[in-house]
Amino acid sequence: MKKVFSLITLLIILYSCGNKIPTDYIQSESLPRIYPDYVNVTVPVNIAPLTFQMDVPSDEMAVRYSFADEEIICCGAQALPDIDDWRRLTSVAQGQTIQVETYVSNQGQWTRYKPFNIYISKDSIDPYISYRIISPSYVSYEELTIRQRNLENYDESVIYNNMLCTEESSGQCINCHNYQQYNPERMQFHARQNLGGTVIAYDGKIQKINMKNDSILSAGVYPTWHPWLPLIVYSTNLTHQTFHTIDPNKVEVFDTQSDLIAYDVEKNVVSNIERDPNELEVFPFWSPDGKMLYYCSAHFEYGDSIEDQALELIKHSNEIKYNIYRKTFDPETTQFGPRELVFAADSLDKSATLPRISPDGRYLMFALAEYGVFHIWHRDADLWLLDLKTGEVRPMQEINSLDTESYHSWSSNGRWVVFSSRRYDGNYTRPFISHIDKDGKGAKPFELPCANPNYHREFMKCYNIPEFMRGPVTISPQQFADVLKGDARPVEYK
Repeated sequence: MKKVFSLITLLIILYSCGNKIPTDYIQSESLPRIYPDYVNVTVPVNIAPLTFQMDVPSDEMAVRYSFADEEIICCGAQALPDIDDWRRLTSVAQGQTIQVETYVSNQGQWTRYKPFNIYISKDSIDPYISYRIISPSYVSYEELTIRQRNLENYDESVIYNNMLCTEESSGQCINCHNYQQYNPERMQFHARQNLGGTVIAYDGKIQKINMKNDSILSAGVYPTWHPWLPLIVYSTNLTHQTFHTIDPNKVEVFDTQSDLIAYDVEKNVVSNIERDPNELEVFPFWSPDGKMLYYCSAHFEYGDSIEDQALELIKHSNEIKYNIYRKTFDPETTQFGPRELVFAADSLDKSATLPRISPDGRYLMFALAEYGVFHIWHRDADLWLLDLKTGEVRPMQEINSLDTESYHSWSSNGRWVVFSSRRYDGNYTRPFISHIDKDGKGAKPFELPCANPNYHREFMKCYNIPEFMRGPVTISPQQFADVLKGDARPVEYK
């Protein structure tokens, strides 16, 4: 990204307006069409500079970001504020709005577009997010990485590279990175197939765990760390996928069986929580007080003569509807109570997945689609919000688009969510961030800022599972690879 940025800087020097705002122009009553769309968005005070370019043909731009007596002027093909100037401007403008004036030249004629605002929230955002980068292919998965990005600038680094343990005849797949309370020193991710196992980093100690056991369906899949106990709850899943030839959803990922298990990191003990053969439990998530476990489950009964469960699920895939449940938990005894229904999505003829609780315990955000469990492939998938205090539930129309909204994560202060969306082209998931106020109202989402505003259009990969972090993971990719190449520690089943 830095090389691209240098080329862009050179281009601006060659074709700049001399850092002067044009005085001879035609006034337009329209807002400028820019990419990314940062028109009237709300951003955290510590976010990296919002760079952009015109989304229509133009010869040159002149842009002024201003608040009170402070201003930044950018000229050239793209608006690229200097990071020190940006920090100074956002610091004085926090809680207020920066005005952005855009001037565009075509064939020597300048046009001034209607100014727009960028609201600078006093609510800061966690300095890092991490995500999995993967091709949007349906058969290629080995060339992928887990990366981390500093939201206060544009620095990105690799946490783990899947190719470090992938060989020609033996492929590997990594997924489901997760942290305890945003702590990068307490994380886990899975490696599948070659040298597979669950990698757990806990206060400087790194282990590869073999969680497979005859008494559970599979190794742990979708994780959630308890807020303070050394305890991770997973769903265990027998997962399959099918491919559509004409359906716009393209891929269907589904489970023929799934249960819930708990893993004690310190004792290396795994135990079952839910294992009803007629329930498909998935996507567990702890409440912030550590006293409630939320998850999704769909009821499905196989016939006695069924031999191919995957084929049976395919035949009934449109009928599989997941509801949201929860179980009480006693941190002292580590015992779970019976399940209770939280949201009956099937009563709306819908399916709910990925329950995520805000850090203050007030709101439950989830994804809702027509059917199924893997909503990242469902174009109708939207984000919904349940107020756990009042019971009110609603679609987040202020955040949703006409395409897929799926995986979402709350910031540690509960004022921001990051989520995956295919809103621009229907093919690539990109991270979008939205401010959530105290009443659960979302602001217009903005795309993850980049040094080159055209970066995501040039980067032919998908962002998967964005998670907030309080700081960077300092373990190197090679350290993780060395652990993966070693023996896995078998768990004890209780």
